[in-house]
Amino acid sequence: MKYRPLGQSGITVSVLGFGAWGIGGRTPGATSYGETDDTVSLQALEEAFARGITFYDTASVYGNGHSEELIGACFAGRRDKVVIATKAGIQASFAGYDFSEEGIRNSLEDSLRRLRTDYVDVLQLHNVEPKIVLGSGNLLELLQGFVRDGKVRAYGFSVPSPDDALALLDVPGTASLQVNCNLLDWRAVDNGLFERARDRHVGIVARTPLAFGFLTGRLKRGATFAPDDHRSRWSSERVDSWIEVADGMFATLGWADNTESRIAAALRFCLGFDAVTTVIPGMLSPHEVAANVAAIEGGPLDRGVMRNIEQVYRRYEARLRM
Repeated sequence: MKYRPLGQSGITVSVLGFGAWGIGGRTPGATSYGETDDTVSLQALEEAFARGITFYDTASVYGNGHSEELIGACFAGRRDKVVIATKAGIQASFAGYDFSEEGIRNSLEDSLRRLRTDYVDVLQLHNVEPKIVLGSGNLLELLQGFVRDGKVRAYGFSVPSPDDALALLDVPGTASLQVNCNLLDWRAVDNGLFERARDRHVGIVARTPLAFGFLTGRLKRGATFAPDDHRSRWSSERVDSWIEVADGMFATLGWADNTESRIAAALRFCLGFDAVTTVIPGMLSPHEVAANVAAIEGGPLDRGVMRNIEQVYRRYEARLRM
């Protein structure tokens, strides 16, 4: 396992992190990846730790706190061996937002209790609009106060779009920005976020590296999802388009068309950007952990390969905007 500094926070993390939305289990509506088995989830966390993964990304709303509870249970007694990033701002069951000072403070206290710790390494405001942060100094003062009090080591923002991240890049003290990054989504490259974040020494946490499973090759045209799966909200046209583009890109690039090769290419692609500190695929089982660790063994894709990928992506770009 390789490790990189998270911006200027003084925190070092594994280049492969553990995305912990899925292990939270089912939440009401189409807001999760469905049912999980806690025993398997804990085994996955143990496998990740054993293989050198130190970064665990969760949120208060993942499983309405259950994801945090599992992480807290797994790492009780060895808290100093891992870096835990959680999020605040989305209400239970994805029912709305609360970025009030009281709401954020209460969310952090609840997270600390569930995580069985007295500090969080990285606190991220979850899907926050830039105008909420930039329009008032109160939120920033609150985050800085958490750091002074020792309840938070660093803070950042997990945002819906790279444009939102760009708007928040220069917020004083920002350690990291979490954005989508995958072979089918180059927005953070196109809007200049990656380049500017690298120059400003702000860490990038790359989420959705497997494009919600569409890059694995396991989904076929006409795929449908269970009602509790958040992907069930996508139109059939969008689902088919993403599957077809993913297949087309792999075929055009001449890459081996199997799940292991696809996952390796997808994760190594994200790490091919200097700005990316860590990539956080969702992992639900020890097998998935082992597969993802094996996938990054080849290291980041080199610049020549990255240029070829971009040329192929541009041919398909318009279809991904459906």
